[in-house]
Amino acid sequence: MGHTVYACVVGSRAYGLAQAESDTDRRGVYLAPTELFWGLDKPPSHVDGPAEEQFSWELERCCDLALQANPTVLECLWSPIVEQITPVGSELLELRQAFLSRRVAQSYGGYARDQFQRLEASRRKSNRVKWKQAMHMLRLLLAGAHVLRTGQILVDVSDHREDLLVVKRGERSWEEIQQWSSLLEDQLRDAAGKTMLPDEPDRNTVNDFLIRTRRAQL
Repeated sequence: MGHTVYACVVGSRAYGLAQAESDTDRRGVYLAPTELFWGLDKPPSHVDGPAEEQFSWELERCCDLALQANPTVLECLWSPIVEQITPVGSELLELRQAFLSRRVAQSYGGYARDQFQRLEASRRKSNRVKWKQAMHMLRLLLAGAHVLRTGQILVDVSDHREDLLVVKRGERSWEEIQQWSSLLEDQLRDAAGKTMLPDEPDRNTVNDFLIRTRRAQL
């Protein structure tokens, strides 16, 4: 905890989808001391805890995943609920745009399609739909199109709160979910074709930041 440079709330409370029974999910980024990388035993790239529903990445791992347009990490970096931040954490947030590229279309779309396939497989096997998972699949598609159109990560989806919670409660048919998913995939493809995001993220800027930060710890 003493090495944390950034900590935030994610999940339903950041999405604007929280209800009375919702947990508080926390994510963070920590900076391992530089000298720990010199020996054979490297510091961990991620850590669970110490609190429940808490997970943190080491700074390098966070940057690597963000450069791949990992939705979970990008949502963390754009969370509207920041609980702790240091000067290193502030600099990390200042270079967030360097992580964004057209890779978003593939990562967000891929995650959503993977969830859809799992939902369909589960439905065929048990004749049940995991409605919460269906809601998050739709939320990912909404968020993916948004970042491609605007260059900003959509975390707070409270504008779509009621429509998404209706899905979570199982008050839509599977056929309706399929139709909405198909519509959102079309919107994602359209946004990908028109996006002003670069083909690749700005890896050099991120690498310079990481090297400077490591050197400053010596």
